[in-house]
Amino acid sequence: MTFDMITVKHRFSNHTIRPDTETLILGTFNPETSGNNADFFYGRTRNYLWRLLPTAFGEDDLKGAPKAEKLDFIKKFKIDLIDLMEEIKVEEGQEANYDDVYIDNKVSIWQNVIGEIDKLPNLKLVCFTRKTFTGIPNMKEHVDEIMAYCEVRGILFKAMTTPARFYSNDKQTEWTISLKN
Repeated sequence: MTFDMITVKHRFSNHTIRPDTETLILGTFNPETSGNNADFFYGRTRNYLWRLLPTAFGEDDLKGAPKAEKLDFIKKFKIDLIDLMEEIKVEEGQEANYDDVYIDNKVSIWQNVIGEIDKLPNLKLVCFTRKTFTGIPNMKEHVDEIMAYCEVRGILFKAMTTPARFYSNDKQTEWTISLKN
C-alpha cells in the first residue's frame, strides 16, 4: 500500500530574524495547516513559551497575546526565534502530526540555522527547546552541528526543557536562570 505524500511548510517561514539578536530560541517545526491557529512561534494552546519568556524578564505574561505584543517583547529583549525544519513531506492525513519523533525522518528542507547565526554578530545565547533526543536522530545530528558551531564562535548553547504541554515553577526557574545568565 502506498500513500500520497503531502508537503507541509513551516507556518512562519517568512519570519526574518533581526540582526541585533542576542538570544536565539531554536525549536523544531510549526506546520502550516488549517488546524494550526498559532499567530506566531510557540502560539499553540498547549505551549507556554510566551509565559516563560516574559516572566523570566519580569514582564507580563504574553500567552494568548496578539502577535504585535510578542514582537515588541522580543525586540525589547533582543530575542528572536527559528526552527530546525522548513518543510516536511508526510503521508496524506498526517499533515497536522508535528510530533518530533514522527517528523524526524520526514524533513525535506532543513532550515540553515548556522547561516542565520552567521548573520547575528551580537548573538550570545542559543536555547534549544528540547533536552532529550530519543527517537530523533536526524534532529540530534543538526542540533549537534549547531551546538559545535556555537562553541567555536563562543556562543553559549543550552538545551532547555520544552515549553510545551504544561507550565510549572520548576520550568520557569530553569528558563529564568538560563536566559538571565
